[in-house]
Amino acid sequence: MNPLKIQEMLGQAKAMQEQMQRKMAETIVEANSGGGAVTVRMNGQKQIQKLTIDPSAVLGLSGNAADVEMLEDLIVAALNDAGRRVDEALKSGLTSMLGGLNLPPGLL
Repeated sequence: MNPLKIQEMLGQAKAMQEQMQRKMAETIVEANSGGGAVTVRMNGQKQIQKLTIDPSAVLGLSGNAADVEMLEDLIVAALNDAGRRVDEALKSGLTSMLGGLNLPPGLL
């Protein structure tokens, strides 16, 4: 193997990593649950940017444990969906970025 070729490949890999990190920071997804009762906005680094709870989802929360549990479940569902959407967006971006490489199936 040519050491210069390896150095070039490492440089390309580093550039791709930096590009992917920029893309992650710029990626924003939004997910909701309960017909829009809870909405989550998350970036590509899976940091929550905003959580919105429709006021109608909390009007009946006068200490009723079932209602609190339902709201908690809606929040968890929206967070999990946003996380899945980030994963899909990043996988799609990574696949297009690495499309020229003949990687084994299931690697991404």
